[in-house]
Amino acid sequence: MRRRDFFKKSAAAALGLGLMGAFPVPGYSKIKGANGKLNIAQVGVAGMQGDFHLTGSASENRFALCDVDTALLDPVCEKNPGAKRFVDWRDMLDQVGDQVDAIIVSTPDHAHAPVSCAAMRRGIHCYCEKPLAHTVSEIRAMQKLAKEKGLVTQMGTQIHAGSNYRRVVEQIRAGVIGQISEIHVWVGTVWGGSPASNEDIAVPKTLNWDLWIGSAPMRKYQPCYFGGNWRSFWDFGNGAMGDMACHFMDLPFWALGLTYPKTVEPSHIAPADPDYAPKDLSVRYTFEQENGYPLTLTWYDGKRRPAILPALGLSDKNSGVLFVGTEGALWSNYSSHILLPSGKEPVESVDTIPESIGHHAEWIEAIKTGAAIDATTCNFEYSGRLAETVLLGPLSYRCGGRLEYDSEKMEATNCPKASQYLTAVYREGWGLDF
Repeated sequence: MRRRDFFKKSAAAALGLGLMGAFPVPGYSKIKGANGKLNIAQVGVAGMQGDFHLTGSASENRFALCDVDTALLDPVCEKNPGAKRFVDWRDMLDQVGDQVDAIIVSTPDHAHAPVSCAAMRRGIHCYCEKPLAHTVSEIRAMQKLAKEKGLVTQMGTQIHAGSNYRRVVEQIRAGVIGQISEIHVWVGTVWGGSPASNEDIAVPKTLNWDLWIGSAPMRKYQPCYFGGNWRSFWDFGNGAMGDMACHFMDLPFWALGLTYPKTVEPSHIAPADPDYAPKDLSVRYTFEQENGYPLTLTWYDGKRRPAILPALGLSDKNSGVLFVGTEGALWSNYSSHILLPSGKEPVESVDTIPESIGHHAEWIEAIKTGAAIDATTCNFEYSGRLAETVLLGPLSYRCGGRLEYDSEKMEATNCPKASQYLTAVYREGWGLDF
């Protein structure tokens, strides 16, 4: 019997014993928290991301907190004594899922889809960290569930809520640099630290290793999977692109209304390690714009940089997005932007984008007001297209060459090998049907 079926039967038995108070009844409030506040659960409470989400949702009722490592979980629970404490997110959803309005998923990438889908299947609104999921098939499953259930969603690309990105989008759409022909996106981020060894190292007593591995293939515990370095391993992450590309590629996706690429090609073909992401990577995408004008977008991480930077006086920029158009160029990072050539004046935007009330606040407000599922600016429909494009970058490197991508079929038509990376395979007893 599947775990989910077991708990369904247990719930039915409890109802038969008259324990009605533990389950929803007709007329049960849409918002289950006290005083009109949402009951929010958070899975993954540690580190910068965990703190960021706790702060961003502080206006609501911190209803349940969950983490597989009690050394990380307990201090957060001590600061939030009213929150219910869980180590296993499945137990959390089984026991109190009917009382949860919304969930924040801040785990390593390989756990995003299993947790998010299990919550959304129960009608719980979902905020999930980038790059939304670990594989393309998981992104599609998350998009489908959110749409079917009519849920308010948001991907954790919080820079989207900043003022600078809004001003850049306005200028690009207003034609300040003319027709865009190419885009360059780069970061200095490097993942690919120490690889795992064959040593037998004891699992810390505070850590549930089986739960941390989750749906991924079981392997020995190693300290090198922590401190964010899980991103270096294909079983858990997608290297620097999986970590940073959603933040930076969000800007051109938003400004130009991009959807899916037609081709994806890694600029250097080295034998891809079956376990380990490369320390630097460059990937070139081609898109078909609505006006028929050809567009390329090239990603660079690690030590790689666009060759055009010195000519534009941008050699000192360690990260950014560079739009190149028929009438100039525009560089931007998270907080500032520069129009080129020097002295070029911005144009008046006819279509001003209003300031955000905050990335979490936007999501919370949409839930409370019963807004449409596309009311949030990084809802899973929009952010799923962005994240899918991002994941195709490392995938092309693993496949060893250029991919011709059919987004409708979710298929690389020239590379049958790609199917093994596009679709998730789960460890026995795990998956998206919990």
